[in-house]
Amino acid sequence: MTATSFPHHGLRLPSAEEALPGRAAPLHTVPARHLLLGTPLAGPYPAGLEVADLALGCFWGAERTFWRLPGVWTTLVGYQGGHTEHPAYEEVCSGLTGHAETVRVVFDPALLPYDEVLRTFWEAHDPTQGYRQGHDHGTQYRSALRTHSPHRHAAALASRERYAAALRAAGHGPVTTEIAPAGPFYPAEARHQQYLAQNPAGHCGIGGTGVACPTGAAGTGR
Repeated sequence: MTATSFPHHGLRLPSAEEALPGRAAPLHTVPARHLLLGTPLAGPYPAGLEVADLALGCFWGAERTFWRLPGVWTTLVGYQGGHTEHPAYEEVCSGLTGHAETVRVVFDPALLPYDEVLRTFWEAHDPTQGYRQGHDHGTQYRSALRTHSPHRHAAALASRERYAAALRAAGHGPVTTEIAPAGPFYPAEARHQQYLAQNPAGHCGIGGTGVACPTGAAGTGR
């Protein structure tokens, strides 16, 4: 499902004409290595690894969820899914870029099946909340999943249908998660990379529904 507005709280994504203009080059550089894993943040990545781009609310806590998984090679946070080129954090938070706060997860599918990446994504947040996640309100906190191959795209769509059915059965509303092929990913400022490792007492507003995600269907594994 792709939506541009959720009337229940009056927010909407800007059109390309309404979005902030952005810039041709980044405002900042990405740290060379992951603070905990010691691996490079920026690509190109070693052969055999895959990339998943996942938006599930504030990217501080979302990134920590994924760097803890065995088989994850590196993680970094950034902005994706909007119109503004090379945005700054404050611009994204204004709601005028169209981007979602996103975690890029680079993983080894031989050690971490894509099915497990999807399960972790669904169970770590509430994908029925539209333009918010918990106490965090804004279009930048929407649920979104960006894919890097037709096979993974089909797997993501199938997993959304399965989880939507599980949520309905548990009394939750419809899933609002966007699923689309990955577009430009703009890494966030250095202070946001591995934020909860730099600031262990920092805020983490994401939380799941408690509903388990069914796994193991054809097309979602390795």
